[in-house]
Order: sequence, then C-alpha cells, then structure tokens
Amino acid sequence: MSHSNKITLFLVVFTSLIGGSQLSAQVAIHGETIYTMAGDPIKDGVVVVRDGKISAIGRADAIKIPEGFRLLNAKIVTPGLVDAHTSVGLSGMFNQEEDQDQFDRSEPIQPELRAVDAYNSQEDLIAWVRSFGVTTIHTGHAPGELISGQTMIVKTTGTTVEEAALFEARAVAATLSSLARKSDSKSPGTRGKMVSMLRSELIRAQEYTDKLSSTENADDDQEKTPPPRDLRLETLAKVLSGEMPLMVTANRTQDIASALRLAKEFDITIWLDGAAEAYRLTEEILAAGVPVLIHPTMARPTSDLSNLSFETASKLVEAGIPVALQSGYEAYVPKTRVVLFEAGMAAANGLTFEQALATITIDAARILGIQERVGSLEVGKDGDLAMYDGDPFEYTSHCTGVIINGQVVSDSKQ
Repeated sequence: MSHSNKITLFLVVFTSLIGGSQLSAQVAIHGETIYTMAGDPIKDGVVVVRDGKISAIGRADAIKIPEGFRLLNAKIVTPGLVDAHTSVGLSGMFNQEEDQDQFDRSEPIQPELRAVDAYNSQEDLIAWVRSFGVTTIHTGHAPGELISGQTMIVKTTGTTVEEAALFEARAVAATLSSLARKSDSKSPGTRGKMVSMLRSELIRAQEYTDKLSSTENADDDQEKTPPPRDLRLETLAKVLSGEMPLMVTANRTQDIASALRLAKEFDITIWLDGAAEAYRLTEEILAAGVPVLIHPTMARPTSDLSNLSFETASKLVEAGIPVALQSGYEAYVPKTRVVLFEAGMAAANGLTFEQALATITIDAARILGIQERVGSLEVGKDGDLAMYDGDPFEYTSHCTGVIINGQVVSDSKQ
C-alpha cells in the first residue's frame, strides 16, 4: 500500500472512530440579532464554536469564520434554553406505566432515590423539548411525596445518561403541599405532620453525621466502629452540609413560610419550587436569600395553585428575588410543558423580553450553579445555542436549529 493510501485509510478510520464528534463540531452561526445574555444584543453578529466550545463572538465584520466551518444563519440567536425544573427523562411521552418513573408511591420519604438511575436518555420527550431550543434540563423525581428523590442536570443529548449529565445528583426534591397529603389515616395526613416528618428526618441525619464524625475521631478501637450505612441519611446529610439544596415544592403562603422556617432552623440551602403565592411573601423570601423556580406560567389554577398569577415572575424579579421558569410535570400527555412558551407568557405579563429570556437562560443557570458552562454566549462556554426565525416568544416563530456542545442536533423548523 502506498504512503498516500495509508494516510487516506487512517483518516477514514479516525473519522469513523470519533463519529464525527470533533470534526463536525466546527460551526459558525450568523444571526441578525444575537442575545448573548452577557451584555447588549449584537446586531449582525457571529458566534464561532470550535471543538464544542465558543471560541469567538462579535459583529460579523469583526469575526473571521475559519475555513471549512459550517455556517448557519438565523434571524434570532440565543443561548441554549435552560429548563429549571422538569421530570422529562423520568416521565415518558406516551403515558405508559413502563415509562413513568417520576415518583414512587410506596412511602413518603425516599431521598435515596437517584434520578440518574431512572433517567432514559433515549426518551422521545427529550428530543421534543430540545426541538424548541431547550439544551439543558434540571430533571428528576416529581413533586408528589414528602421527599420523592433526587434531581440531576443533563444536556438534552447523549446516548447514555453519563454522556448527558452535568450533575448526577443536584438537589433533593421535597413537597410541602396537598400533593404529599395522604388519606385513610396514612401519614402525612396534615401539613403539620409533613413538617414534623421532615424535621424528624433531618434530626436523624444530624445524629447520623455526628456518629460518623465521632467514630472517625475516636481513640478507642471499639468506638471506631461506624454506624451501619444508611443511604437515606447519607443523602440528607448532604443537604445539612450544604452539598445539595433541598428543593421544596410549596405553593400556598403557609407552606412557603414553613419551608423558609425549616431552612432557617437547620441552616440549609433551599430552592422554592412552584411558589404560586410567592408574591405575597416577597420580603420574607428576599430576606432569606432563597431563589424561586416558578411554576409554569400557564399552569392550571386549581387546588394549591388557585391563587397563581401570570405576573408572579415580574413581581419577584422587581423585588430582586432570583427567579427561573420551569416546564414542570404534567399528569397528562405529553407530560411536560415547553419552557419557551411559559417565558413568552411571562414576557406578556410584566417582564421585559430580556428579563423573560434570562429566566430560561442565565438566571436559571446561576440558580442551578452551572453558569460557568451554560446560560450565556461567551468565549469558553459550551457551544449551546438556539436559533429562531423570529421573536422566540411569538407563537408564529419557529426554532430553526439547535446546537449542543458544538453539535448540530436539530436543523429542521419546529
């Protein structure tokens, strides 16, 4: 075989081995307007993505597109959207029992359940939300039990959960609402019982941690025997240490107040989830330094959500409270809302365009702790972008392309 043929064969084999992951990750995106979420919008701008990371961004007349890069065009370019809370990947699109892993009803307190063990990276619902520009989701066990399990953060791509994951364990999901109440003399049957059970478990976790610490520091060999391993208490110990926040679904004023009280009592980090009546406690939430993952703007106003408002997001933003919007969990097909549309409705009810976009990009990323990688278009950050043929919040506009880690994962109009 000649030397030139050997080189050709090597290139063919090399390309097939990497699946084009790096060679196809060289892309440039031209936008009539680019909302970077890190400064003023750029008119007639270009974003260059090399090997999965943003390598250049600016006005088209100042950015040289490297030779051989694929060029895409869009009217509007934004960072890839960040959904602050969903159960996509655990709940499946077709509402069949075998693809509904968002919660386990066997007992009320199950912090040991890991989202990473239930996430289906091949679920069609992931591709569906991605087609609207959603590139990162905070997903996991849904509200419904007092502690339903753990959450995780993933990109909406990847063959396996390991490929998709940014955080395999991000928060512990708790519920202080009617969703967690039991009937037929089962616990918890009242709100007082809910808080009491949570408090008891956190105290048990404190005692478990103290025992571990005492055995590590013991002088006597007999005293060095640690307590039996307990996955439930290990997880709650991470909440107590600040390693994981407690995400508390609470919509009524009294439940939000209970969540804030628990956070102060145990000096733990909490995220308020849902928070339909948060606009009634803005001073208290702001003083506590607690962010809010607001329920879908267009959620049905029933039960604990009966006092929700389209203007909740704008009222909290005006008060200076960190806010992100979410698609949430729905019990009916297709099991989720689209966070893009929820932000669009918030933009029509008090938020400016960029404030609304921030709730599903940079502000969501900051709350989730992933702002160094996603949420804005800046050099060095992940090459995650969404492209639109008009105002993303107008229902007549379409998402025309989605890029994740520099890979074009969607280029058809949605």
